[in-house]
Amino acid sequence: MEITWLGHSCFQIRGKQVTLVTDPYTPLQGSSEGEQPRLSQINARIVTVSHNHPGHNNVSAVGGTPYIVRGPGEYEISDVLITGVASFHDKEYGKKFGRNTIYVIHMDDLVICHLGDLGHTLQETQLEAVADADVLLLPVGGEHVINAAQAAEVISQIEPRIVVPMHYTSGESQGVLETFCKEMGIETITPQPKLVVTPNTLPTETQVVILTSHT
Repeated sequence: MEITWLGHSCFQIRGKQVTLVTDPYTPLQGSSEGEQPRLSQINARIVTVSHNHPGHNNVSAVGGTPYIVRGPGEYEISDVLITGVASFHDKEYGKKFGRNTIYVIHMDDLVICHLGDLGHTLQETQLEAVADADVLLLPVGGEHVINAAQAAEVISQIEPRIVVPMHYTSGESQGVLETFCKEMGIETITPQPKLVVTPNTLPTETQVVILTSHT
């Protein structure tokens, strides 16, 4: 499996038979997110949308006429099993920013968990649904999502094998990656262009992988 970060909360996950894109976005004009990701050049079979905000729901930008997954529930598409888990965009049970969906994706004998714009640490029922995650894609930017310290707490709740931070490149989040790395005890930040992983190459202990944004 190959995982590429396209910026914000958007990833391209390429399995043996299926390509999946999470939270396709259209950056606001003048934002520091960079240019519109070239999603039209990606033919995906599946697109997941964690919540219906402009930075996460640009499904028309993805090529290949994909199947769109929105909201909680169980989905099986091209031998990929996806479970949408209800959560909130803020710690006030959605009163500020609304609802959010966590996606647990079973593909190629791996379990990928995309937390979307999670705004709180996990409740017991949510933790049960995501407890088997091998690779965790989680926001660390604070402000409208969990901050670096909360992200570290979520990691300790789930105990995944690989952690990939996201949602930290906007103007309001400068320096957040460094703060998150300090929370995780990482002294040197060495971004890599993509994550290639198989069940046999999973680390025995939790490892943080910093990806370069491909916009």
